[in-house]
Amino acid sequence: MKTVYFLPLLSILISAPLVQATERKPNIIIVFCDDLGYADIRPFGAKKHATPVLDQMAREGMRLTDFYSTCPVCTPSRSSLMTGCYPRRVNMHVDEQNLCVLFPAARKGLNPEEVTIAEVLKKQNYSTMCIGKWHLGDHPNFMPTNHGFDHYFGIPYSNDMNRKEVPLPLVRDLTVIRDSVQKETTITAQYTSEAVKFIKSNSSTPFFLYLPHTAVHLPLVPGKNFKGSSKAGAYGDWVQEIDWSMGELFKAIKAEGIDEHTLVLFTSDNGSAREKQGSNLPLRGRKGRTDEGGMRVPCIVRWPGRVPAGSSSRALTCTMDLLPTVAAISGGKVSKTPLIDGKNIWPILSGKSKDHPREAFFYYQMDQLQAIRSGDWKLFVAMDSKKRNWGNPEGKKALALYNLAKDIHEDNNLAAANPRIVKKLLAHAENAREDLGDVGRPGKGQRKAGWVEKASPRLLAR
Repeated sequence: MKTVYFLPLLSILISAPLVQATERKPNIIIVFCDDLGYADIRPFGAKKHATPVLDQMAREGMRLTDFYSTCPVCTPSRSSLMTGCYPRRVNMHVDEQNLCVLFPAARKGLNPEEVTIAEVLKKQNYSTMCIGKWHLGDHPNFMPTNHGFDHYFGIPYSNDMNRKEVPLPLVRDLTVIRDSVQKETTITAQYTSEAVKFIKSNSSTPFFLYLPHTAVHLPLVPGKNFKGSSKAGAYGDWVQEIDWSMGELFKAIKAEGIDEHTLVLFTSDNGSAREKQGSNLPLRGRKGRTDEGGMRVPCIVRWPGRVPAGSSSRALTCTMDLLPTVAAISGGKVSKTPLIDGKNIWPILSGKSKDHPREAFFYYQMDQLQAIRSGDWKLFVAMDSKKRNWGNPEGKKALALYNLAKDIHEDNNLAAANPRIVKKLLAHAENAREDLGDVGRPGKGQRKAGWVEKASPRLLAR
């Protein structure tokens, strides 16, 4: 594969550090919602949910309108945020049974040899904490505290994964506090309280807070104070509780006098799965699909004085870009090995560039390459049996080309009228297969996932 598609912008990171030795390093907060759709918040078109805090965040920051998760389901998308890589590169695109996400008592997990975003920041003397849904393995080797986080508080996987043998646990570091918490209506409030405590305890030194919310994944469990508050049932109520939670974070930041020293990014792990309550409009599709509605997600970035207020960008950006970007703004470096796929998008966030940071972006569903985007063009490759969520066959898929700038809902197939563009995108697809692989075809650039012979799930001591 041509390295231009995958090498991070190391020259920017190394030759022109954004933070000088005498300058205070910025605090970094990443809020990662679960199954929140593109139009589930007002800055991206929500009509049934009131999100005043996120509205203000957008007015004071930048909306990334073409921001993507790297996969339309939970585990793979989280592996990309942590490592700056496509899920297939770090072998987190499927679980040990070739299902699309990890389950309790998994023997597979994120390889401890991978360098995570938390580890990059630890090298810059950041305090680090993960609060919320992890979903990258529940063995101690794979938990947040073995991946660069000083502390962890949350659930190791999705809130619908309560098992008789492994009741859904609420964990602090590696110790289970309670189990069977799948219907815990105070979960968002607990996460928020922990986050505020962390901010206040670390306000004098740089910190990294990763807050992957349980909301709005099934089962829907909004807090009692929010029940009936929206026009979209429990789903909308929970969205509005997330907005409240964001407000509490901003209150804490401002109370500690660190607002101007803190970058806050808000996004989602994939599109909404709830067609009757959640919304991915004007996009086609939903969670579990490689249509835009499955992988394009809302994203807002705020850093007063650094990110232009009230701005937006159509640059093709994604969760993989967060690792090299925070490395750049914290004064860190990204090693040439192991290779990552993310790009430093600080020139975009700072308003200095409108260019796409990558030549091509690849849409994978589990082990199958399904589509490629380059600029405004998106090509679905021909497939004899297209996979959808859980690997279920969807049937034959013909070659289809869409201009997303003019046809965001992917309605008009322009492949026949644009053979040169099709040829160019097919070449990108073949490069991806060579490097990352495809169904029945290992990629030369793939690395091993973490693996243990004996599972060790988080269980409550009785």
